[in-house]
Amino acid sequence: MTLFWLFMCIANLLIPLTMILFGKRFMSNPPEHINHFYGYRTCMSMKNKDTWIYAHKYFGKYWFILGLCLLPISLIPLFFVYDSDADTIGSVGGIVCAVELLFL
Repeated sequence: MTLFWLFMCIANLLIPLTMILFGKRFMSNPPEHINHFYGYRTCMSMKNKDTWIYAHKYFGKYWFILGLCLLPISLIPLFFVYDSDADTIGSVGGIVCAVELLFL
Protein backbone atom coordinates (compact mmCIF):
# COMPACT_ATOMS: atom_id res chain seq x y z
CA MET A 1 0.00 0.00 0.00
CA THR A 2 2.89 2.36 0.61
CA LEU A 3 3.85 2.32 -3.07
CA PHE A 4 0.30 3.17 -4.16
CA TRP A 5 0.14 5.92 -1.53
CA LEU A 6 3.39 7.37 -2.91
CA PHE A 7 2.00 7.17 -6.45
CA MET A 8 -1.12 9.09 -5.38
CA CYS A 9 1.02 11.74 -3.66
CA ILE A 10 3.04 12.27 -6.82
CA ALA A 11 -0.09 12.29 -8.99
CA ASN A 12 -1.77 14.86 -6.75
CA LEU A 13 1.29 17.10 -6.82
CA LEU A 14 1.34 17.30 -10.62
CA ILE A 15 -1.40 19.93 -10.90
CA PRO A 16 -0.04 22.36 -8.26
CA LEU A 17 3.51 22.00 -9.60
CA THR A 18 2.28 22.64 -13.15
CA MET A 19 0.47 25.75 -11.95
CA ILE A 20 3.59 26.98 -10.14
CA LEU A 21 5.90 26.36 -13.11
CA PHE A 22 3.62 27.88 -15.74
CA GLY A 23 2.69 30.75 -13.43
CA LYS A 24 6.36 31.59 -12.93
CA ARG A 25 6.97 31.26 -16.68
CA PHE A 26 4.06 33.54 -17.62
CA MET A 27 5.04 36.15 -15.02
CA SER A 28 8.65 36.42 -16.13
CA ASN A 29 8.46 35.54 -19.81
CA PRO A 30 4.99 35.66 -21.42
CA PRO A 31 4.64 34.28 -24.97
CA GLU A 32 5.95 36.91 -27.37
CA HIS A 33 3.31 36.57 -30.07
CA ILE A 34 -0.44 36.33 -29.76
CA ASN A 35 -1.38 32.81 -30.80
CA HIS A 36 -4.23 30.32 -30.56
CA PHE A 37 -2.15 27.41 -29.22
CA TYR A 38 -0.17 28.44 -26.15
CA GLY A 39 -0.87 30.87 -23.35
CA TYR A 40 -3.80 32.52 -21.62
CA ARG A 41 -6.17 32.81 -24.58
CA THR A 42 -9.32 34.86 -24.12
CA CYS A 43 -10.98 37.40 -26.41
CA MET A 44 -9.78 40.27 -24.24
CA SER A 45 -6.21 39.01 -23.80
CA MET A 46 -5.81 38.53 -27.55
CA LYS A 47 -6.98 42.02 -28.56
CA ASN A 48 -3.49 43.52 -28.77
CA LYS A 49 0.06 43.01 -27.58
CA ASP A 50 -0.35 45.13 -24.42
CA THR A 51 -3.39 43.20 -23.18
CA TRP A 52 -1.65 39.92 -24.09
CA ILE A 53 1.37 40.71 -21.93
CA TYR A 54 -0.69 42.18 -19.07
CA ALA A 55 -3.03 39.16 -19.01
CA HIS A 56 -0.12 36.73 -18.87
CA LYS A 57 1.63 38.57 -16.07
CA TYR A 58 -1.59 38.83 -14.05
CA PHE A 59 -2.66 35.26 -14.77
CA GLY A 60 0.86 33.98 -14.08
CA LYS A 61 0.92 35.62 -10.68
CA TYR A 62 -2.54 34.22 -9.90
CA TRP A 63 -1.57 30.68 -10.95
CA PHE A 64 1.74 30.83 -9.06
CA ILE A 65 0.06 31.82 -5.79
CA LEU A 66 -2.80 29.37 -6.28
CA GLY A 67 -0.34 26.55 -7.00
CA LEU A 68 1.57 27.33 -3.80
CA CYS A 69 -1.69 27.26 -1.84
CA LEU A 70 -2.74 23.94 -3.39
CA LEU A 71 0.52 22.16 -2.49
CA PRO A 72 -0.26 21.53 1.19
CA ILE A 73 -3.97 21.07 0.46
CA SER A 74 -3.00 18.28 -1.94
CA LEU A 75 -0.89 16.37 0.55
CA ILE A 76 -2.64 16.78 3.90
CA PRO A 77 -5.66 14.55 3.12
CA LEU A 78 -3.36 11.74 1.95
CA PHE A 79 -1.46 11.73 5.24
CA PHE A 80 -4.70 10.80 7.01
CA VAL A 81 -5.07 7.65 4.88
CA TYR A 82 -1.42 6.51 4.87
CA ASP A 83 -2.09 3.08 6.42
CA SER A 84 -5.47 2.54 4.74
CA ASP A 85 -6.37 0.11 1.98
CA ALA A 86 -5.92 0.89 -1.72
CA ASP A 87 -9.60 1.75 -2.26
CA THR A 88 -9.56 4.41 0.45
CA ILE A 89 -6.26 5.89 -0.76
CA GLY A 90 -7.54 5.92 -4.34
CA SER A 91 -10.84 7.53 -3.36
CA VAL A 92 -9.19 10.28 -1.32
CA GLY A 93 -6.60 10.85 -4.04
CA GLY A 94 -9.32 11.07 -6.68
CA ILE A 95 -11.33 13.56 -4.66
CA VAL A 96 -8.23 15.71 -4.09
CA CYS A 97 -7.44 15.58 -7.82
CA ALA A 98 -11.02 16.60 -8.70
CA VAL A 99 -10.82 19.59 -6.35
CA GLU A 100 -7.48 20.59 -7.90
CA LEU A 101 -9.00 20.40 -11.37
CA LEU A 102 -11.69 22.86 -10.30
CA PHE A 103 -8.96 25.39 -9.52
CA LEU A 104 -7.02 24.56 -12.67
